[in-house]
Amino acid sequence: MNEIGKGLIIVNLGSPDSPAVPDVRKYLNEFLMDGRVIDIPAPIRALVVKGFIVPFRAPKSAKAYQSIWSGKGSPLKVITDDFAALAEERTKMPVAVAMRYGNPSPAQALQLLEKKAGKLNEILIAPMYPHYAMSSYETALEYVLEQIRKQTPQAKLRILKPFYNEPGYIASLADSIKPFLSKGSFDAYLFSYHGLPVRHLKKSDTTKNHCYSSGECCEIKSAAWQTCYKHQVKVTTQLVAEKLGLEKEKVHLTFQSRLGSDKWIQPFTEDTLRELPAKGIKKLLVLCPAFVTDCLETLEEMDDRGKELFLESGGTEFVRVPCLNTSAEWVETFSNYCTGSDGECAQWWASQTA
Repeated sequence: MNEIGKGLIIVNLGSPDSPAVPDVRKYLNEFLMDGRVIDIPAPIRALVVKGFIVPFRAPKSAKAYQSIWSGKGSPLKVITDDFAALAEERTKMPVAVAMRYGNPSPAQALQLLEKKAGKLNEILIAPMYPHYAMSSYETALEYVLEQIRKQTPQAKLRILKPFYNEPGYIASLADSIKPFLSKGSFDAYLFSYHGLPVRHLKKSDTTKNHCYSSGECCEIKSAAWQTCYKHQVKVTTQLVAEKLGLEKEKVHLTFQSRLGSDKWIQPFTEDTLRELPAKGIKKLLVLCPAFVTDCLETLEEMDDRGKELFLESGGTEFVRVPCLNTSAEWVETFSNYCTGSDGECAQWWASQTA
């Protein structure tokens, strides 16, 4: 059984409370006003976000959310809740979900854990982001830590590090892809990751002189790799491709979900989907490993708009592998992270006090 006073908080991005325009507007305001997402001075950010982006974007985003919303609610929240329930059963540890934006908040997650476990002496915090980025992993973690420090300053904390190259995660990804490979052949395999502005990579560079210092910076070993999103997604792609024996020339790595006109990491998924059919690539298998949970970016951006673009450009078959979601392999892998006492599991956690 679980130790008294120990609990786990699973952290994900979040969703609007409903797909109605007012709720989507509220959600977008919270999301885009985050200084780690749009990293410009707050007064200018407020003017841009509240005066220009959200008024125009909210109705379009609401329509997109409406297209994926289920009878139970937001797919991201429903799947995360289901995953938490499975992890709680597997680990025998009280588990609660916190969202970076929207509900439930970290404070609400703490209240639920305290209801389940009593006074919390140790809290495991698991951001569900395989790769480090200031606009995802970093902001989610700091948001949770801020509220934990206010409510439970006595608790010992263990924080799940980005797990982009962890063998169990790679094996879970590979296992999720295998059934699709056995059903037929594909002309190419597209690994599409969420995009980032280049300046985010440079800001996250702990050495301040490595990222984008050369065209081969992701291959030149550096301490910057610990917080380099671009390097980490390249490693995930390489490890999965090697594990599955995919031909290198058939593997494409791209970045989706751009916002604004700044310089972003390339190549862009949208451009690649448009260009591949002209190169003879008609049957495409698509993966989105930046997400462990299906969400707007996978269900609407890729399954609807991405597929439509590829087929209109001359493609004949577009198949996307679902995210890990609640697959048995992923639940077991994640649970082993949380309960394993050997060095292999322990190395994926950082310890600190609240």
